[in-house]
Amino acid sequence: MNPMRALRQYQKVNSHAQISEASPHRLIQMLMEGALDRMAQAKGALSRNDLPQKALLITKAIDIITGLRQGLDEEKAEDKDAMQQLDSLYEYMTVRLTQANAANDPELIDEVARLLITVKSGWDAIAPQ
Repeated sequence: MNPMRALRQYQKVNSHAQISEASPHRLIQMLMEGALDRMAQAKGALSRNDLPQKALLITKAIDIITGLRQGLDEEKAEDKDAMQQLDSLYEYMTVRLTQANAANDPELIDEVARLLITVKSGWDAIAPQ
C-alpha cells in the first residue's frame, strides 16, 4: 500500500470524525482554517508553476468562503449591519481570489488570507454558545 495514500485516507477519516463531533462554532473555525490552508497550498503550487493545482486550490478556497457566506443567517443576527458587512467582505474575498487565479498573483492571495485571518481571530475570540 502506498504510504501517502494511507496517510490521506487516515486524514480523511480523522477529519470526518472531527466534523461529526464539532460544534457549529468549531465547524466555522474548521472552514476558515480549510480556506487558509487551500490559499497557502495554492501559493505553493504557484511557486512551483503548477497552474492546474493552483487553480484547483483557489477554487476550493472560493467554495469554502462561498459556504461561509451562505451560512450567514440574517434572521439570527443581532447586528444586521455587521452581517451585511461580513457578507460584502466574503464577496470581496471571492472576487479577489478569482482575480488572483486569473493573474497568478500571490499578493492577492495574501490579501485575502490576511482578511480571513482577521475575521477568524474575531471568531476565535467568541466563546461557543
